[in-house]
Amino acid sequence: MNTFPKTGSFPTSIIQSKIMGPNPLKLCEELLEGSAIAPGSVVLDLGSGTGITSCMLAREYGFLTYAVDLWSEPGDNMRFFEEMGLSNRDICPIKADATQGLPFATGFFDAVVSIDSYNYFGRDPEYLGAKLLPYVKAGGMINLAFPGMVRDCHDDLPECLLASWTPEQLEYMHDMNWWHALISQTKDIEIIDMHQMACTAEAWDDWLACDNEYARGDRAAIEAGALDYLNTIAVVLRRL
Repeated sequence: MNTFPKTGSFPTSIIQSKIMGPNPLKLCEELLEGSAIAPGSVVLDLGSGTGITSCMLAREYGFLTYAVDLWSEPGDNMRFFEEMGLSNRDICPIKADATQGLPFATGFFDAVVSIDSYNYFGRDPEYLGAKLLPYVKAGGMINLAFPGMVRDCHDDLPECLLASWTPEQLEYMHDMNWWHALISQTKDIEIIDMHQMACTAEAWDDWLACDNEYARGDRAAIEAGALDYLNTIAVVLRRL
């Protein structure tokens, strides 16, 4: 039985050409399982990359999706969205820096989804309250999935992690206790849930099956046992 039916609606060739790490479609689908975000909601896909998660949010969930990323080109993403049967009534790609304030009105979004990116910019204790929360309506949801550690081990990094990544790159990863303490500092936010995701190993398998230099570079660490130390953390927040 396919436990990821929305992910399964995308051809494997499309997934392998678009993903930039552990399969973000499966991470997104698991993250939003049981979500109360209604079809037609205005949703920010923050750090959307090549736009494949944005495409799923618009096409499979029926959200009016804004695909915001600093490093991808909106024109390229819009052509992909159109190839997948979407129009600018369904989805809008925007180039913006999450750390510099977003080009939207206060309270514009019903919800935020961020897959495999929040750990890059969200480690600043001021970020959530000052740079993201203002754009979310009262009662709106913030849904995050990002790579983490089972237990912080920066003081004694295992050799398997160093097989693919430098200590500086691993600084982007922390454990759930670290993230809970950080997020708890933000006013006007309720932590609804925070847990280790079940599909981590499967999402990594999908990534390592891709034939590109980045997947090949990550393979050494995973084959050496990195997933004994790494996980994916799901966070669900509500703006009060």
